[in-house]
Amino acid sequence: MSKEHHFSIIKSPAITEKGTMISAHNQVVFNVARTATKPQIKAAVEGLFNVKVESVNTLLRKGKIKRFKGRPTLLSDVKKAYVTLAAGERLDVTTGL
Repeated sequence: MSKEHHFSIIKSPAITEKGTMISAHNQVVFNVARTATKPQIKAAVEGLFNVKVESVNTLLRKGKIKRFKGRPTLLSDVKKAYVTLAAGERLDVTTGL
């Protein structure tokens, strides 16, 4: 697959407090496209970062209703992927590609 296709699957790294804590267990969190499957996510991470992926777990966070300037607004759904890297592999998403 091309790099453009990989970038359409992986939207961004999810740099959060929980994501930082699980990095000690050799895991990384990414925001991915809602239509992406686990094999596609695995191929995209391996293709972009040149690492070996052991497993991929996904979750779909449903959009919440928030208030913006007094009006209720529905936030969009977000799909996240928890990628477990193989033993000995390292990935630093803060440095970029």
